Amino acid sequence: MAIDTITKARAIVNSKLDELSPGLHQVNKTLHANPELAYKEFIAHGTITAYLEKLGFKVKKNAWGLATSFDASIGSGDKQVIFCAEYDALPGIGHACGHNLIATSSIGAFLGAAAAMSSLDIGGRIRLLGTPAEEAGGGKQDLIDAGAFNPPESVLAAIMAHPMPKSHVSSDDYSGLAGMKLIACQGAHVEFKGRTAHAAGEPWNGVNALDGAVAAYNNVSLMRQQMHTEDRVHGIFEVGGTVPNVIPDYTRMNWAIRSPTATGCDKLMERVTRCWEAGASAAACEMTITKEHNYLNLRANDSLCQTYVDEMASFGEKVLLKMDKAFNASTDMGNVSHYVPSFHGGIGIPAEPGVAMHNPRFADAAGTDEAHAAAIQAAKGMAMLGLRVLLDSEVAGKARVDFDKTDE
Repeated sequence: MAIDTITKARAIVNSKLDELSPGLHQVNKTLHANPELAYKEFIAHGTITAYLEKLGFKVKKNAWGLATSFDASIGSGDKQVIFCAEYDALPGIGHACGHNLIATSSIGAFLGAAAAMSSLDIGGRIRLLGTPAEEAGGGKQDLIDAGAFNPPESVLAAIMAHPMPKSHVSSDDYSGLAGMKLIACQGAHVEFKGRTAHAAGEPWNGVNALDGAVAAYNNVSLMRQQMHTEDRVHGIFEVGGTVPNVIPDYTRMNWAIRSPTATGCDKLMERVTRCWEAGASAAACEMTITKEHNYLNLRANDSLCQTYVDEMASFGEKVLLKMDKAFNASTDMGNVSHYVPSFHGGIGIPAEPGVAMHNPRFADAAGTDEAHAAAIQAAKGMAMLGLRVLLDSEVAGKARVDFDKTDE
C-alpha cells in the first residue's frame, strides 16, 4: 500500500464531501419530508437517482427486479466495494429509524470514494446499491437472491452505517460506533380459519377462529418463563372478527421471533410454532403460517471495524470500536454480513434523553442539521474504509479471514 496515496485520498474525500454536503442535505431533507414504506420508496428512488445523474453518473434504475432499487458504479476489475443505501420508513412515525441519514451517508461515501478513485487512478470498482424494504420484507435478501452481491468472492466489503442516539454509544465522548451487533429475527403471519355461526342462536355449529388465535397467544405467553432472557417473541392481532354476535371464521396474527443467533432463532421458531399449532388444535381450526422475512444476526467484522475507527480518527472523530452485547434489534444487513465481508457502523446523532429509535421524537432528531453533519462525517470514514480495502491487500485479507470465522 502506498501511504502517500492514502493520505491524498483522505484529503480528496474530505474536500469533496464538504463541497457536496449542501446538495446531499437537500436529498436528505426530501427523503425525511416524504417517508415511504417498504418496496414503495418511489420518491426516494427518483430523488437519489436524479441527483446521481446530475453529477454525471450512469444509474441503473429499478435494479435487480425491485422497482425501488438502483445501482450506480465506477471503476472496473474483479475487486469491488458496495455501499448500501437504505431509505424506507416506518408506518405512522416516518423516519423514526433515520434511514434518510443512512441514504445520505452511503451516497456521500460513494461520491467521496469515486472522487479519490478518479483523481488517483485507483483500481477496482465501487458501487452504490439502493436497498429497499429494510423495515419490512428484507430487501437485501431479495438483492442477494437476485445476484446483486455476486460473485461474493469479489466483494471486499459491503458498507453502511445506521443512526443512533449519541447517548447510546457510550458514556464517554464517542461520536459513533464501528462494531454494531444486532440479533436475528424471523417474521410470520399466522392465520386461523374456522366456521361462522350465530354466537347466541347456534354457537355449537361454529368453529371459533378467534379462540384459536387467543389460545395460541396465551400459549406463547406461558412459554415466556422458559425463554432465554436474550430471546424475544412479540405478536399482534391484525384481524379478530367483525361483530360479537357472529363467531369469527377468520383471524390473523403478525409475529416477530428474535434470538441472538440465526441458529437460536430457528430453534425458538420451532417452539413458538408448536404453541400456535396447539391453539389451533384446541379450537379445531385450520392454521396457515406465512413466513415474512428471515433476518440473520448482524456480524461485526473486526478488521473492517478497526480500519473505520482509524479512518474516522483522521477526520477528528472518536468512534467506539465495538459493544460487547448486541442490541435487541434486527436488520437485513445481517443477511449480507453472512454472505460477504460487511461493515455496519453507528452514527451518533443528538436526541432527547431517553429517546430511542422507532420513536417519533427520533424521527425529529434525524431531520436536524446536526444529524446531517454527523452523517457527512461518517460518509468520510466509510469512503476511506472502501478505499483502504481496495488499496491495501492486508486489510482486505484480514477482513476476509474475519468473515470466514465460523462463530455466529
